[in-house]
Amino acid sequence: MSTSRLLLLQKLSRSLLSNRKVATNAVGLANRTWSAAGTPVHRAFPTTFRPIRAFSTEAASDEKPSSGYHSIIRDSEKAVGESDKHEFQAETRMLLDIVARSLYSDKEVFVRELVSNASDALEKFRYTIHTAGEGEKDFTEQDRALEIHIGTNKQDRVLSIQDTGIGMTKEELIANLGTIARSGSKHFLEQVKEKGTTTENAQNIIGQFGVGFYSAFMVADRVDVYTKSSKIDSCGYKWTSDGSGNFEIQEAENVRVGTKIVIHLKADCREFSDEDRIREVIRKYSNFVGSPIYLNGKQANQIQPIWLMEPKDVTQDQHNEFYRFVGNTFDTPRFTLHYKTDVPLSIRALLYFPEGKPGLFEMSRDSDVGVALYTRKVLIQSKTENLLPKWLRFIKGVVDSEDIPLNLSRELLQNSALIRKLRTVLTNRVLRFLHDRSTKDPENYDKFYKDYGLFLKEGIVTSQEPNEKEEIAKLLRFETSKQEDKRISLPEYCNQQQEGQKDIYYLAAPNRTLAEASPYYESLKKKGIEVLFCYEAYDELVLMQLGQFLGKNLVSVEKEMRRSEKSEDSADQLIEGSLLKTQIDELIPWIKQKLTGKVTNV
Repeated sequence: MSTSRLLLLQKLSRSLLSNRKVATNAVGLANRTWSAAGTPVHRAFPTTFRPIRAFSTEAASDEKPSSGYHSIIRDSEKAVGESDKHEFQAETRMLLDIVARSLYSDKEVFVRELVSNASDALEKFRYTIHTAGEGEKDFTEQDRALEIHIGTNKQDRVLSIQDTGIGMTKEELIANLGTIARSGSKHFLEQVKEKGTTTENAQNIIGQFGVGFYSAFMVADRVDVYTKSSKIDSCGYKWTSDGSGNFEIQEAENVRVGTKIVIHLKADCREFSDEDRIREVIRKYSNFVGSPIYLNGKQANQIQPIWLMEPKDVTQDQHNEFYRFVGNTFDTPRFTLHYKTDVPLSIRALLYFPEGKPGLFEMSRDSDVGVALYTRKVLIQSKTENLLPKWLRFIKGVVDSEDIPLNLSRELLQNSALIRKLRTVLTNRVLRFLHDRSTKDPENYDKFYKDYGLFLKEGIVTSQEPNEKEEIAKLLRFETSKQEDKRISLPEYCNQQQEGQKDIYYLAAPNRTLAEASPYYESLKKKGIEVLFCYEAYDELVLMQLGQFLGKNLVSVEKEMRRSEKSEDSADQLIEGSLLKTQIDELIPWIKQKLTGKVTNV
């Protein structure tokens, strides 16, 4: 070997040794903790180098450090003793198969269902504490924080969801998880009604059907549940099942009060062990549940659903932020409609009218309405087709109603009559709001009409309800023959009509100059009759579809004048074989002469 090659090998060896020392020092720093005095304290670590996982379910403390990290999830639970084996009944096994394979249209909704269950557990505990008498508060850790924690472990394909709620006893575990379609939340609410007491906490409970938990089997090879009742001296238990028809229950150690669900994901469902994927699902479905949700130690949801707040308590900054969230946009709302009612339906609505102009192809795009439907702060549909008519698709916002009838999967709406009623109530409220804006803030309404008037006209053409058409028509604006550069409404036109005028006249023309020069307008101008000028090509179609307004016919000047001319000329029109007028004038004297003395007149 040449000298130059030996020197090169020596340099490479020294470089490799140096890099190895740096790596060793880095591992040492990663495994070093710090004392209160600020001095490093080394701890043992394995000599074999292992890659650092993206998330560890082991947290050093329950305290919330200044960094904002906060997690209660541990892997310290341990089953002890012999397990009790139970079998699902034959009908239950069949239902489990339906739930796991057919009930839900999208696998991601299992996160929504489990988070909703966790939220219910927190609300049950909160309600129980608030309603218990001084001598009845036999609960442990009464002052604990009520939270939901989610941990992802991509390496092991595990997703954990843990709450600090009311927990379950062994009997409740068997009853609630051993029987499909038995809703523990529904049973709890029935007990509340029997006692004749209710609070806001009880009303916040979401569960209805008792199938949400089993949605986990859509994505799981096995599900483990660790739970401990909040009652004093309760034991911890582990419930486990692979969804094949049986489940086991064992006592367990190191179980916190509340419930922890550990989902061992199928290979093709690995995506749900990814932190970003779970954060996306939380943001979509559970962003506004009433308790904080921590994902891998960081809060992942916005707790305050501002549509449930009093309108006077919501700041404009909050509206702007929420509008950008629900509208997936960057502008600010032009108008904000925030209202609530309990009659004829329970409705909490927050609707925004965009500041920006609609896109070039927005009108032709058959997009869904941009209003999300929630029930008790849980998303049901992000774009609800029948909640508002298509012509209001530019509106963004949220509608929350407890009266919404849902199917078993909470994905589809039932009872079409009730949905139509909700649609009618919302549509009428929007129309009243716009009418109010047009009278109280005409300048901004005129700007809105300039940008979105075409959508209102679409509503007149597509609506099947005459009353709705007339309400929309009150929002239309037109120039008239008597008022240049000023648009007026149809009610204003009717109020300033001439006495005895029974019809509303309009003339379609590309601009005012051509409208005033139209020979059809000339005769009405002489009579002093005011005429609406329609500059858009579709305005004539809109008014034809409207037909009447406040009992007055909408009449096209052009068509009316043509009809009048045709009527006047009809007497002069000849039918086949008839005499000309000159021939008739020559014939009459001849007839009189021949019939003299026989007829009085011809």
